[in-house]
Amino acid sequence: MIVLDTHAWIWWLSDPGQIPSRTRSRIDVALDDGALAVSAISAWEVAMLVAKGRLELALPVDDLVADCERLPGFTLLPLTARIAVSATRLALPHPDPADRFIAATALAANATLITKDERLRASDLVRTAWA
Repeated sequence: MIVLDTHAWIWWLSDPGQIPSRTRSRIDVALDDGALAVSAISAWEVAMLVAKGRLELALPVDDLVADCERLPGFTLLPLTARIAVSATRLALPHPDPADRFIAATALAANATLITKDERLRASDLVRTAWA
């Protein structure tokens, strides 16, 4: 399984050229295999960025999420109590709570996290890919 970090999810949907071609191929294979996911916290993060005017989308966030949920092979992973607690215990060099939840979600799903975030990629706690 592959979990997309928030920026990777948005780029995959709206600007795939931002993602390295090899990584895009991995995403396509995961989608075909029914193994592509995004943490529910990413939907919150996108909605917050839109509300703050830091991100513009071609459609409302609710519609974006609904469209993704209808994609065969795509899963929106819930933020569970276990993931929330696990996120507090991760020894990540990352103070951003959303990124902690995303990393904990990838760990709980035994997934590779697709992220450009160098601090997450440098961590030994979660498998990452971006190349």
